[in-house]
Amino acid sequence: MKIVAAYLLAVLGGNTHPSVEDINAILGSVGIEVEDERIELLLSQVKGKDLAEVIASGREKMASISSVGSAIPVAAGGGGAASAAVAAEPVNEDKKEVEEESEDEMCFSLFD
Repeated sequence: MKIVAAYLLAVLGGNTHPSVEDINAILGSVGIEVEDERIELLLSQVKGKDLAEVIASGREKMASISSVGSAIPVAAGGGGAASAAVAAEPVNEDKKEVEEESEDEMCFSLFD
């Protein structure tokens, strides 16, 4: 995911065809080291493809994953189909809610 995020940052920054060095520079700026082979694998998979098409394809794959009670966050534009599919799923009202343990029962606090 780090490599994909760095790739997307480079593209959003105006570099339509980032190189291994570009992605390494982005990741290196926050202290992350990645093998060049992993970056080259990503670049070979997206080579010649439109980024919007790649994202749309990923949305279709994510929409096919069954999710109970959770929605997939969709960026602005074109998310109506995925939202409608999630909203159309029947909700099982008979599920029992799981009681959450309080901080006292777990013997710690956020401020200890």
